Amino acid sequence: MSASFGEKVIAFNKKLDFTDALPDGFQVLNPYLDNPETMVVMEQFYNKFYNDSLQRKFIVGINPSRHGAGVTGVPFTDTKRLESVCGIPMHSAHTHEISSVYMYDMISEFGGATDFYRQFYVNSPFPLAIVRRNGAGKWLNANYYDDVTLFKSVKDFMILSLRNHISLGLETSEVYVLGKKNAQFIQKLNAEANLFGDLKVLEHPRYIQQYKSKEKQLYIDKYILTLNNEIWIP
Repeated sequence: MSASFGEKVIAFNKKLDFTDALPDGFQVLNPYLDNPETMVVMEQFYNKFYNDSLQRKFIVGINPSRHGAGVTGVPFTDTKRLESVCGIPMHSAHTHEISSVYMYDMISEFGGATDFYRQFYVNSPFPLAIVRRNGAGKWLNANYYDDVTLFKSVKDFMILSLRNHISLGLETSEVYVLGKKNAQFIQKLNAEANLFGDLKVLEHPRYIQQYKSKEKQLYIDKYILTLNNEIWIP
């Protein structure tokens, strides 16, 4: 009997390990190694929402934040929404992540988590959290494209990760990329590795929630129309 989509994702996450050298001041956080409960709630999530063999469309983020998938193991999902929306409590951590707020508001209007996850798979080309030490010695969220040397260090791993994501059972004729700068780099990877067909670019949830909150409903409408392959007219 073949593995379900969810079982394939769980196996992918269990094997995640990045050991290559990074530029000074950067670190990779692997929540599956750092917190045993992350593995538990991640398995519960994928067994609950992906216990089938349906083909799904791919929504491509940047890389997990420390307070979202960097804790829960579920992209764009902090512990608050993991429990309140997905019905999966996490006892060892309590996080609030603004991208998660937007995504789950959008998911609610789309039709709810069950309907949304039946159609879409959300992950990132670099599926582990990256942090950067600032001048005061504090570790902050970082994006894989924040530094030229960092991108070069993770590029091969990203291409491999994207191929592994696709092998789970994803449509490749088009993908939905979150973040305009992210899309520029995904386009570079796509030109080199020939992974996808069309890239449909949407504003990143963090950008919307942080800088465009007054226009949030417009962006939710844009997301839903785009994800349903309908034409968005600003």
